[in-house]
Amino acid sequence: MTSMKPLDWLLLITLSFIWGGSFYYAEIALREVTPLVVVWGRVGGAALILLLLLRLMGQALPRNIKVWCAFFVMGLLNNVVPFTLIVWGQTEITSSLTSIFNATTPLFTIILAQFLTHDEKIGRSKVFGLLVGFIGVILMVGFDALDGISATLWAQIAVLVAAVSYGCAAIWGRRFKDINPMVTATGQVVSSSLVMTPIALIYGFPNGYFVPSGEVLFAIGFMAFFCTVVAYILYFRILTTSGATNLMLVTFLIPLSAILLGTLLLGERITLDQLSGMILILLALLIVDGRMLRNKRLKTIG
Repeated sequence: MTSMKPLDWLLLITLSFIWGGSFYYAEIALREVTPLVVVWGRVGGAALILLLLLRLMGQALPRNIKVWCAFFVMGLLNNVVPFTLIVWGQTEITSSLTSIFNATTPLFTIILAQFLTHDEKIGRSKVFGLLVGFIGVILMVGFDALDGISATLWAQIAVLVAAVSYGCAAIWGRRFKDINPMVTATGQVVSSSLVMTPIALIYGFPNGYFVPSGEVLFAIGFMAFFCTVVAYILYFRILTTSGATNLMLVTFLIPLSAILLGTLLLGERITLDQLSGMILILLALLIVDGRMLRNKRLKTIG
């Protein structure tokens, strides 16, 4: 498993703050439109923005059909399936509980990496670190989020399947390491939008077509630009330099980022449980990174 550089950690933290806002804006959009329309607007808007950016930068999408087939698989695993399942899940369960289930992504990723990769095998210390991080997420979000957990079983299963899909996407996305991250991000969301357009137009407007309010359009636009365009450029950069398992640590940081944003922007107070959870997550990240343990061993040897 690759050790992350300071720049990679900075990009990972930035990505967590960007994705931390996606749960909030998805809830706003769901007040007026269906989950299918939310996902369609997000990937469709992102595709248009990325195509424009590519043109302005003088870059072109590949014409190799094998690459496009890989883009379509990536779009399904990283956008269509998880976005739809998570947004649908949020109609039944809270965003806090959604973030807990989403934080299982690194656990699924390391299991998949053991069988599907040759250079991302991890030892017991890193598995322990991931488990510590997951406990930290639960503690930080609060055990109250688990109340009534049995009443919304299918929504919970949907978010867990989304976490597995994200893990598969992280492994699959390793094949794009020789392609510019912006080109890969564009190919992925263009493929996703081509899949979602007919589905959303046929099944996403059960009560007829209409134009949502400005607030909902802003929420979808925010998710398209920041949570998709900017986020996936960072995503493929981190994946190329640090690997799938390290990349999926972002799901531990997302709840932490959401709480910090609430404290800084909304004046919310941090509870003792949240502070304890944050400390556990930071400890987990230090364990997974491995440098602290390596330095300790070197001092012992010296």
